Amino acid sequence: MENKNKALKFIFWVVTTLALGVIFYKFFGDLEQPMEWKILTVFITFSICAFLYRVLRKKSTEDQLTRWTDEAIEWSDTGVSAVSLAFVIMAFVLQAFKIPSGSMIPTLLVGDHLFVNKFIYGPQVPFTLKRIKKFKEVQRYDVVVFLCPPAGLSESDRRDGIKKDFIKRCIGLPGDTIEIKDKALYINGQKADDAHGTFNQPAIYPRVALFKTKEEYQAQWEKGEFAHVQTELIRDNFGPVKVPEKHFFVLGDNRDGSYDSRFWGPLPEEYLKGRAWLLYWPLNRIKLIR
Repeated sequence: MENKNKALKFIFWVVTTLALGVIFYKFFGDLEQPMEWKILTVFITFSICAFLYRVLRKKSTEDQLTRWTDEAIEWSDTGVSAVSLAFVIMAFVLQAFKIPSGSMIPTLLVGDHLFVNKFIYGPQVPFTLKRIKKFKEVQRYDVVVFLCPPAGLSESDRRDGIKKDFIKRCIGLPGDTIEIKDKALYINGQKADDAHGTFNQPAIYPRVALFKTKEEYQAQWEKGEFAHVQTELIRDNFGPVKVPEKHFFVLGDNRDGSYDSRFWGPLPEEYLKGRAWLLYWPLNRIKLIR
Protein backbone atom coordinates (compact mmCIF):
# COMPACT_ATOMS: atom_id res chain seq x y z
CA MET A 1 0.00 0.00 0.00
CA GLU A 2 2.84 2.36 0.86
CA ASN A 3 4.52 1.76 -2.52
CA LYS A 4 1.21 2.34 -4.25
CA ASN A 5 0.78 5.68 -2.48
CA LYS A 6 4.31 6.72 -3.47
CA ALA A 7 3.62 5.81 -7.09
CA LEU A 8 0.36 7.78 -7.04
CA LYS A 9 2.10 10.82 -5.55
CA PHE A 10 4.82 10.65 -8.19
CA ILE A 11 2.23 10.50 -10.97
CA PHE A 12 0.35 13.39 -9.34
CA TRP A 13 3.60 15.40 -9.17
CA VAL A 14 4.33 14.86 -12.89
CA VAL A 15 0.76 15.49 -14.01
CA THR A 16 0.50 18.63 -11.88
CA THR A 17 3.70 20.02 -13.35
CA LEU A 18 2.46 19.44 -16.89
CA ALA A 19 -1.00 20.79 -16.06
CA LEU A 20 0.49 23.96 -14.63
CA GLY A 21 2.40 24.49 -17.86
CA VAL A 22 -0.87 24.19 -19.78
CA ILE A 23 -2.60 26.63 -17.42
CA PHE A 24 0.24 29.13 -17.67
CA TYR A 25 0.27 29.28 -21.48
CA LYS A 26 -3.52 29.17 -21.75
CA PHE A 27 -4.20 32.09 -19.47
CA PHE A 28 -0.91 33.98 -19.17
CA GLY A 29 0.92 33.05 -22.37
CA ASP A 30 0.32 36.04 -24.66
CA LEU A 31 3.47 37.84 -25.68
CA GLU A 32 1.73 41.07 -24.69
CA GLN A 33 2.61 40.60 -21.03
CA PRO A 34 5.54 39.03 -19.14
CA MET A 35 4.68 35.96 -17.05
CA GLU A 36 7.02 35.97 -14.05
CA TRP A 37 4.77 37.74 -11.56
CA LYS A 38 1.76 35.62 -12.53
CA ILE A 39 3.75 32.41 -12.16
CA LEU A 40 4.99 33.59 -8.78
CA THR A 41 1.39 34.34 -7.77
CA VAL A 42 0.39 30.75 -8.51
CA PHE A 43 3.41 29.47 -6.59
CA ILE A 44 2.54 31.60 -3.54
CA THR A 45 -1.08 30.43 -3.72
CA PHE A 46 -0.03 26.78 -3.52
CA SER A 47 2.31 27.57 -0.64
CA ILE A 48 -0.47 29.30 1.27
CA CYS A 49 -2.72 26.27 0.75
CA ALA A 50 -0.05 23.99 2.19
CA PHE A 51 0.36 26.30 5.18
CA LEU A 52 -3.39 26.37 5.84
CA TYR A 53 -3.50 22.58 5.74
CA ARG A 54 -0.80 22.47 8.40
CA VAL A 55 -2.73 24.93 10.57
CA LEU A 56 -5.82 22.72 10.28
CA ARG A 57 -3.73 19.73 11.26
CA LYS A 58 -2.52 21.34 14.45
CA LYS A 59 -5.99 22.51 15.48
CA SER A 60 -7.85 19.31 14.67
CA THR A 61 -8.82 16.93 17.47
CA GLU A 62 -11.08 14.37 15.81
CA ASP A 63 -9.33 11.29 14.42
CA GLN A 64 -11.16 11.44 11.08
CA LEU A 65 -10.23 15.09 10.51
CA THR A 66 -6.67 14.33 11.56
CA ARG A 67 -6.34 11.58 9.01
CA TRP A 68 -7.88 13.80 6.33
CA THR A 69 -5.56 16.71 7.03
CA ASP A 70 -2.51 14.41 7.17
CA GLU A 71 -3.32 13.11 3.71
CA ALA A 72 -4.10 16.60 2.42
CA ILE A 73 -0.76 17.88 3.69
CA GLU A 74 1.13 15.13 1.89
CA TRP A 75 -0.66 15.82 -1.37
CA SER A 76 -0.31 19.59 -1.04
CA ASP A 77 3.42 19.18 -0.43
CA THR A 78 3.59 17.20 -3.67
CA GLY A 79 1.67 19.97 -5.43
CA VAL A 80 4.01 22.65 -4.08
CA SER A 81 6.99 20.63 -5.33
CA ALA A 82 5.41 20.48 -8.78
CA VAL A 83 4.75 24.22 -8.77
CA SER A 84 8.33 24.86 -7.66
CA LEU A 85 9.65 22.74 -10.53
CA ALA A 86 7.36 24.48 -13.02
CA PHE A 87 8.49 27.89 -11.76
CA VAL A 88 12.18 26.99 -12.08
CA ILE A 89 11.70 25.58 -15.58
CA MET A 90 9.71 28.57 -16.83
CA ALA A 91 11.99 31.12 -15.17
CA PHE A 92 15.29 29.69 -16.41
CA VAL A 93 14.86 27.03 -19.10
CA LEU A 94 11.67 26.87 -21.12
CA GLN A 95 8.61 29.08 -21.35
CA ALA A 96 5.36 28.84 -23.29
CA PHE A 97 4.05 31.79 -25.31
CA LYS A 98 1.07 32.50 -27.53
CA ILE A 99 1.43 34.73 -30.60
CA PRO A 100 -0.91 37.76 -30.35
CA SER A 101 -0.27 39.51 -33.68
CA GLY A 102 0.54 38.89 -37.33
CA SER A 103 3.98 40.49 -37.40
CA MET A 104 5.72 37.13 -37.99
CA ILE A 105 3.39 35.78 -40.69
CA PRO A 106 3.87 33.30 -42.37
CA THR A 107 6.45 31.80 -39.96
CA LEU A 108 4.14 32.25 -36.97
CA LEU A 109 0.40 32.86 -37.11
CA VAL A 110 -1.90 34.60 -34.65
CA GLY A 111 -2.81 32.12 -31.92
CA ASP A 112 0.20 29.82 -32.44
CA HIS A 113 1.63 28.39 -29.22
CA LEU A 114 5.37 27.90 -28.92
CA PHE A 115 8.13 27.12 -26.48
CA VAL A 116 10.96 29.60 -26.03
CA ASN A 117 14.41 28.43 -24.99
CA LYS A 118 15.36 30.86 -22.21
CA PHE A 119 18.59 29.01 -21.44
CA ILE A 120 20.49 29.33 -24.71
CA TYR A 121 21.49 33.01 -24.46
CA GLY A 122 22.08 32.71 -20.72
CA PRO A 123 19.33 32.45 -18.09
CA GLN A 124 18.23 35.71 -16.53
CA VAL A 125 17.84 36.39 -12.84
CA PRO A 126 14.04 36.56 -12.35
CA PHE A 127 12.58 40.11 -12.34
CA THR A 128 15.90 41.60 -13.54
CA LEU A 129 17.78 42.07 -16.82
CA LYS A 130 20.95 40.40 -15.47
CA ARG A 131 22.21 37.12 -16.96
CA ILE A 132 23.84 34.33 -15.02
CA LYS A 133 25.92 32.94 -17.89
CA LYS A 134 25.84 33.17 -21.68
CA PHE A 135 25.99 29.80 -23.44
CA LYS A 136 25.55 30.87 -27.05
CA GLU A 137 25.71 34.09 -29.03
CA VAL A 138 22.72 35.32 -31.00
CA GLN A 139 22.98 34.24 -34.63
CA ARG A 140 21.70 36.13 -37.65
CA TYR A 141 18.12 35.09 -38.48
CA ASP A 142 17.41 33.66 -35.03
CA VAL A 143 13.77 34.18 -34.02
CA VAL A 144 14.04 35.87 -30.63
CA VAL A 145 11.67 36.84 -27.83
CA PHE A 146 12.53 40.01 -25.94
CA LEU A 147 11.26 42.69 -23.63
CA CYS A 148 10.11 45.60 -25.76
CA PRO A 149 12.32 48.70 -25.35
CA PRO A 150 10.55 51.75 -23.89
CA ALA A 151 10.52 53.50 -27.28
CA GLY A 152 8.34 50.70 -28.64
CA LEU A 153 5.63 51.18 -26.02
CA SER A 154 2.76 53.61 -26.23
CA GLU A 155 2.86 56.67 -24.02
CA SER A 156 0.08 55.29 -21.83
CA ASP A 157 1.91 51.95 -21.38
CA ARG A 158 5.10 53.74 -20.35
CA ARG A 159 3.17 55.94 -17.94
CA ASP A 160 1.43 52.95 -16.36
CA GLY A 161 4.64 50.91 -16.17
CA ILE A 162 3.29 48.19 -18.50
CA LYS A 163 5.88 45.85 -20.03
CA LYS A 164 5.41 43.75 -23.16
CA ASP A 165 7.27 40.90 -24.82
CA PHE A 166 7.80 40.93 -28.60
CA ILE A 167 8.95 38.25 -31.02
CA LYS A 168 10.95 39.12 -34.16
CA ARG A 169 13.80 37.82 -36.30
CA CYS A 170 17.34 39.02 -35.63
CA ILE A 171 18.66 40.58 -38.84
CA GLY A 172 21.54 42.75 -37.71
CA LEU A 173 24.32 41.88 -35.26
CA PRO A 174 26.49 44.40 -33.37
CA GLY A 175 28.54 46.45 -35.85
CA ASP A 176 26.42 45.55 -38.90
CA THR A 177 25.22 48.24 -41.26
CA ILE A 178 21.56 47.80 -42.18
CA GLU A 179 19.72 49.45 -45.04
CA ILE A 180 16.41 48.88 -46.83
CA LYS A 181 16.01 50.05 -50.42
CA ASP A 182 12.58 49.71 -52.01
CA LYS A 183 11.80 46.86 -49.58
CA ALA A 184 15.06 45.03 -50.39
CA LEU A 185 17.30 44.30 -47.38
CA TYR A 186 21.01 45.16 -47.46
CA ILE A 187 23.50 44.05 -44.81
CA ASN A 188 26.96 45.63 -44.79
CA GLY A 189 26.39 46.99 -48.30
CA GLN A 190 25.41 43.62 -49.81
CA LYS A 191 21.90 42.64 -50.81
CA ALA A 192 20.79 39.95 -48.36
CA ASP A 193 19.25 36.61 -49.21
CA ASP A 194 16.12 37.63 -47.36
CA ALA A 195 14.27 34.31 -47.58
CA HIS A 196 12.13 34.99 -44.50
CA GLY A 197 10.81 38.43 -45.44
CA THR A 198 7.33 38.57 -46.96
CA PHE A 199 5.35 41.51 -48.32
CA ASN A 200 1.58 41.75 -48.59
CA GLN A 201 1.39 45.30 -49.95
CA PRO A 202 2.77 45.86 -53.45
CA ALA A 203 3.03 49.63 -53.03
CA ILE A 204 6.52 50.97 -52.29
CA TYR A 205 6.75 54.27 -50.44
CA PRO A 206 9.60 56.47 -51.75
CA ARG A 207 12.59 57.53 -49.69
CA VAL A 208 12.16 60.75 -47.74
CA ALA A 209 15.04 62.87 -46.42
CA LEU A 210 14.18 63.01 -42.74
CA PHE A 211 17.47 64.54 -41.58
CA LYS A 212 20.25 66.53 -43.15
CA THR A 213 23.13 64.20 -42.20
CA LYS A 214 23.69 60.47 -41.71
CA GLU A 215 24.98 61.18 -38.22
CA GLU A 216 21.73 62.86 -37.22
CA TYR A 217 19.74 60.02 -38.78
CA GLN A 218 21.76 57.46 -36.78
CA ALA A 219 21.44 59.39 -33.52
CA GLN A 220 17.68 59.85 -33.79
CA TRP A 221 17.19 56.20 -34.72
CA GLU A 222 19.23 55.01 -31.71
CA LYS A 223 17.04 57.17 -29.45
CA GLY A 224 13.90 55.52 -30.80
CA GLU A 225 12.58 58.75 -32.27
CA PHE A 226 11.38 57.01 -35.44
CA ALA A 227 8.51 55.62 -33.38
CA HIS A 228 6.94 59.07 -33.76
CA VAL A 229 7.41 59.20 -37.54
CA GLN A 230 4.72 58.11 -40.00
CA THR A 231 5.17 54.48 -41.02
CA GLU A 232 5.16 55.32 -44.74
CA LEU A 233 8.27 57.47 -44.38
CA ILE A 234 10.59 54.67 -43.27
CA ARG A 235 8.91 51.29 -43.85
CA ASP A 236 10.19 50.58 -47.38
CA ASN A 237 13.27 52.79 -47.48
CA PHE A 238 15.32 52.89 -44.31
CA GLY A 239 18.88 53.64 -43.25
CA PRO A 240 21.68 53.04 -43.55
CA VAL A 241 22.24 52.66 -39.81
CA LYS A 242 24.97 50.91 -37.86
CA VAL A 243 23.90 48.52 -35.10
CA PRO A 244 25.56 49.67 -31.85
CA GLU A 245 27.66 47.33 -29.72
CA LYS A 246 25.61 44.99 -27.49
CA HIS A 247 22.52 45.70 -29.59
CA PHE A 248 20.63 43.95 -32.40
CA PHE A 249 18.44 44.91 -35.32
CA VAL A 250 15.23 42.88 -35.50
CA LEU A 251 12.45 42.69 -38.09
CA GLY A 252 9.15 40.88 -38.32
CA ASP A 253 8.88 38.41 -41.20
CA ASN A 254 5.70 40.23 -42.24
CA ARG A 255 7.67 43.30 -43.27
CA ASP A 256 4.64 45.40 -44.25
CA GLY A 257 2.87 44.69 -40.96
CA SER A 258 5.54 44.67 -38.29
CA TYR A 259 6.47 47.24 -35.67
CA ASP A 260 10.20 46.61 -35.20
CA SER A 261 13.71 48.07 -35.10
CA ARG A 262 12.98 50.30 -38.06
CA PHE A 263 10.72 52.30 -35.77
CA TRP A 264 11.75 51.92 -32.12
CA GLY A 265 15.48 51.53 -32.69
CA PRO A 266 18.14 48.93 -31.79
CA LEU A 267 17.36 46.12 -29.35
CA PRO A 268 19.62 46.10 -26.25
CA GLU A 269 21.21 42.72 -25.58
CA GLU A 270 19.97 42.64 -21.97
CA TYR A 271 16.35 42.79 -23.19
CA LEU A 272 16.63 39.36 -24.83
CA LYS A 273 14.59 36.62 -23.16
CA GLY A 274 15.32 33.65 -25.40
CA ARG A 275 15.08 32.00 -28.80
CA ALA A 276 11.85 30.60 -30.19
CA TRP A 277 12.29 26.84 -30.34
CA LEU A 278 9.20 24.72 -30.99
CA LEU A 279 5.73 25.48 -32.32
CA TYR A 280 3.56 22.85 -30.61
CA TRP A 281 -0.03 24.07 -31.14
CA PRO A 282 -2.09 23.71 -33.28
CA LEU A 283 -1.07 20.12 -33.87
CA ASN A 284 -1.12 20.41 -37.66
CA ARG A 285 1.60 23.09 -37.47
CA ILE A 286 4.06 21.40 -35.09
CA LYS A 287 7.60 22.31 -36.17
CA LEU A 288 10.98 23.55 -35.04
CA ILE A 289 11.16 27.30 -35.58
CA ARG A 290 13.81 28.44 -38.03
